[in-house]
Amino acid sequence: MFNFRKKNFFKIDIILIITILMLTLLGLIVLNSASLSLSYNPIKSQVIASILGVFVSIIIISLDYDFIKNLNKIVYIISLLLMVLVTLFGKGEEIWGANNWLVLGPIQFQPSEFVKIGMIISFARSLEDNRKNISKPLVLLKVLTPQLILIALIAKEDFGTAFVTTFIIAVMLFSAGLNIFYFVGIIASGILSLPIIYNFLDGYQKDRIKNFLDPSRDIAGTGFQAMQGKIAIGSGKLTGRGLYKGIQTQNNFIPEKQTDYIFPVLAEELGFIGSSLLIALYTNMLYRFVKISENAKDPYGSYLVMGIASMFLIHIFENIGMTIGIMPVTGIPLPFMSHGGTFQLINFIAIGLVLNVNIERQKLDFN
Repeated sequence: MFNFRKKNFFKIDIILIITILMLTLLGLIVLNSASLSLSYNPIKSQVIASILGVFVSIIIISLDYDFIKNLNKIVYIISLLLMVLVTLFGKGEEIWGANNWLVLGPIQFQPSEFVKIGMIISFARSLEDNRKNISKPLVLLKVLTPQLILIALIAKEDFGTAFVTTFIIAVMLFSAGLNIFYFVGIIASGILSLPIIYNFLDGYQKDRIKNFLDPSRDIAGTGFQAMQGKIAIGSGKLTGRGLYKGIQTQNNFIPEKQTDYIFPVLAEELGFIGSSLLIALYTNMLYRFVKISENAKDPYGSYLVMGIASMFLIHIFENIGMTIGIMPVTGIPLPFMSHGGTFQLINFIAIGLVLNVNIERQKLDFN
């Protein structure tokens, strides 16, 4: 389970670690500001989740690389079981609009967040085992079927997370060398099926799409959040109104400002400079991921890191995109910024996996 002789701790990416710590600190500062005018303060639980996340990531970094690699079947079974349980016993529709939470006594969490990581771990192994024949239709079908089952179960409760997992699978397939014509066919099929998918959406999801296409459609109702977010972002200008001084933020004009809409809080109070700092940190994080993927000792490590990179990328792009109006509003949180214990823990688990790949010793080559 632990084999430190296979680890090269001197190789660990210090720049990535510093970047993550800076993101976490910035997230706690902005979250604290967003929480001042709320009836409760989520900063304590976020700090606890962050500290727990650091310890969990250290444990994951220390795990034997091959041990993680061989967990693929167990991880998939656990992921499938979690999604079946949330389908049968999920809670949260009254509060969050969907029954995508499991409640175990005082503990409540979103299984789909853990399933994203489980899917990446299991799919990376499947891709490695079949990489030489991945473009053969039957092999591709065999590789994709287990993941499509998970995505279908996720989509039943959370369409936004299903979109995220679909994007992750696509990027991992691309990194595994899947023939480009498959992607052309998938994109074409997706576009043609949009009218059918639209008919299966809930009313609030249809409203979000309509508001995206016409931002002035219902600014006092279903479009209120999007409009207030854009006002906050625009009012920040270059340097922002100042920490704890945002008018939209501190007067509670921005719904869900502590979770999905935390970027407008940062943009209003820290301005373009603060927003640019956040995006620069994210860019550096993703760049470090790509470099680690390129230098992984085997295809599994490369696919694993690219899966995690794609998970962070789609979260960042979708969350910031929806707040500035270039993407429809979804419940996709912003990594290391949005409040959510489960999500924060998953972020650190993902970083632990990346760093595990990073410090794995290369196999000796006597040729």
